[in-house]
Amino acid sequence: MALAKAGDLSAFERLVEGAQRRCYRVARQITGNDSDAADATQQGFLSAVEQLHRFRGESSFVTWVSRIVSHAALKILRKRRGLPSVSLEEATEQPGGDGPVPHPEYIADWKESPEVLVERNEARVLLHSALEGLAIGYRLVFILRDVEGMSVAETAEALGISEANVKVRLMRARLQLREVLTRAFGDPQRRMPPHRHE
Repeated sequence: MALAKAGDLSAFERLVEGAQRRCYRVARQITGNDSDAADATQQGFLSAVEQLHRFRGESSFVTWVSRIVSHAALKILRKRRGLPSVSLEEATEQPGGDGPVPHPEYIADWKESPEVLVERNEARVLLHSALEGLAIGYRLVFILRDVEGMSVAETAEALGISEANVKVRLMRARLQLREVLTRAFGDPQRRMPPHRHE
């Protein structure tokens, strides 16, 4: 890092090599396609070169650059959808996010083990669709924490939110994904209609 900050391009390239896979995966999950993910990753690394003097080492380089790439991916996503560009902080704000945790409306035993289901292509398609259906703030937390394996602290740092916020959003994302997947794969014979949870 010291060499990269001093202008050694080969040192920066070594840092990039260690981070590019994770950054690309994060960008791919946000944008939904390879081309935009590649653009976001490239833009993110170009921004990282320009902002390298701001890196203080409070988090890992991978976490720091992941946040920059996430910003770039969100910008591309919003531009593609014709939406005004906003900051990552604004995009991850959830209206009413401090309210009660929603209870599942559909509860059923799964017909098969999750391992068998994940191997099926339809399960992958459904999971991708379910992820796309999550609010962007929930989706980003789920991707960084559960898909990329970042710690709560790293996820909070990457998104610029508190660790408590990461935990709440992750729980809500998991509940929403579980609801969608249970509706698809749950045994209808064991269905419990929506009811009051004590």
